[in-house]
Amino acid sequence: MSEAVAGAIEALKEKLDGTDIEETVKFDIEDEGTILVQNGEVAAGDGDAEVTISASLDTFREIFDGELSPTAAYMSGRMAIEGDMGVAMKLSQVLG
Repeated sequence: MSEAVAGAIEALKEKLDGTDIEETVKFDIEDEGTILVQNGEVAAGDGDAEVTISASLDTFREIFDGELSPTAAYMSGRMAIEGDMGVAMKLSQVLG
């Protein structure tokens, strides 16, 4: 696992702590790897998910640091979403 993915896992754990995200979400970090959020656990890995969110490492960092809203990232084309948009919107409220 790359250092970038490890850092993203820790950032996601902090953001998702105490939330009610029960769905399976995959974060695809371009050229770095994937993170799977499943059953309240955040870990490096791949698999089926209700929604897949893809972006560059820099875009995810800006979102996790609060410098960029997930909605702005999506609307500007810096982030792609495949799957259940309802889950993505729910996640946007947690991350943004």
